[in-house]
Amino acid sequence: MFKDYYSILEISQSATQADIKIAFKTQAIKWHPDKNIGTDTSTKMQEINEAYLILKDSDARRRYDIEYTNFKEFKKQEQYNRAENKDKKEEKTYSKSTSYEYKVKDETLEKWMRNARKQAVDLAKQTLKEIGELSLEATKQAGAKMFQMLIFYSISGFIIMLLFKACN
Repeated sequence: MFKDYYSILEISQSATQADIKIAFKTQAIKWHPDKNIGTDTSTKMQEINEAYLILKDSDARRRYDIEYTNFKEFKKQEQYNRAENKDKKEEKTYSKSTSYEYKVKDETLEKWMRNARKQAVDLAKQTLKEIGELSLEATKQAGAKMFQMLIFYSISGFIIMLLFKACN
């Protein structure tokens, strides 16, 4: 299924490279797992990364824009067909979803999009792995600090107890 990368990054097709970079960072922060605790944002983060990987590359973006124009025309035609069939009371033959099965014609772009998708999945996995490692390291450090505090308070308590006994 064709993905609307401009929609994913919430930018227009006329966005500059600087706009794309800002939009990527904005969406990445908005959908980051740390900002959405308890929500699985991995799919959204993968889409954001995939969109950025294609749109940041000028050649890939040029090819994508050609397909994007074709996709918009295809989408208009599909909406027209659905509306026409709805008027004819044949809506049972069409799904009520808004997804469109559009086949990318540019084989090179299709390959790049698959690679971007794979890289985005790998990046999401790596990010989750790093978050897990950071959590583990933070837990270890917190445990070590708590052990130091326990020893400090134990020794302090023992000294206070000795001082208290010495005063009596």
